[in-house]
Amino acid sequence: MRFLTLILAMLPVPAMADVIVFAASSLKTALDEVADGWQGDPVILSYGGSAALAKQIEAGAPADIFIAAAEEWMDEVAQSGLIQPETRLDIAGNALVLIAHQKQPSVDIGPGMDLAGLLGGGKLSMGFVDAVPAGQYGKAALVALGHWTVVEPMVVQSENVRAALALVANGEAALGIVYASDAVAEPAVTVLGTFPDETHLPIAYPAALTVGADPAAQAFLDHLTSPKAQAIFAAQGFLPPP
Repeated sequence: MRFLTLILAMLPVPAMADVIVFAASSLKTALDEVADGWQGDPVILSYGGSAALAKQIEAGAPADIFIAAAEEWMDEVAQSGLIQPETRLDIAGNALVLIAHQKQPSVDIGPGMDLAGLLGGGKLSMGFVDAVPAGQYGKAALVALGHWTVVEPMVVQSENVRAALALVANGEAALGIVYASDAVAEPAVTVLGTFPDETHLPIAYPAALTVGADPAAQAFLDHLTSPKAQAIFAAQGFLPPP
């Protein structure tokens, strides 16, 4: 028996695979917490703008799971044949909000809002309006409400929504347009109002396994829609999937 025990002790133990997740920057606070409580294979999280992450995957970056902040960028990776389409699902939703660095009275976000007046000569911080989902949603909302042409010269654009959030949190921009979950994650900003849902496309976070994903990645993808993970997303200001 002792001899058998020694043989078993010498046998190699299968190593746990690292699950590499490329995720939209706005998910960071919530997804970090979800991963911290995960009991399965180790998870490595890499955050960035959805467009940039999509381009990295198309260039061969070794991601197992891709989570975008808009269907558009998941569609692009799908059209390149780089995700497993049967694994695609939405894991969360969000709302779009106007934030300020200092406490200010709430505003009624609509066509009659004096956004330029609220800026007071300062900057409006947004993600890149042609590539970053929060910036794309934000521009669409401003166009729908008739404010874009007035405030466009005052807009400062960032590579992802967390960078746009930081400019307001640091007082470098007077106002910003970010997700509701970003405002929850940053105590240095105040929400002035929420953009009406009808001013922009529904905000969704599609997730999927890549074609080269390690089999261990499926369990973590499944976990993202579990009651435990969804409770974390909700506590961080996310909405249920649209």
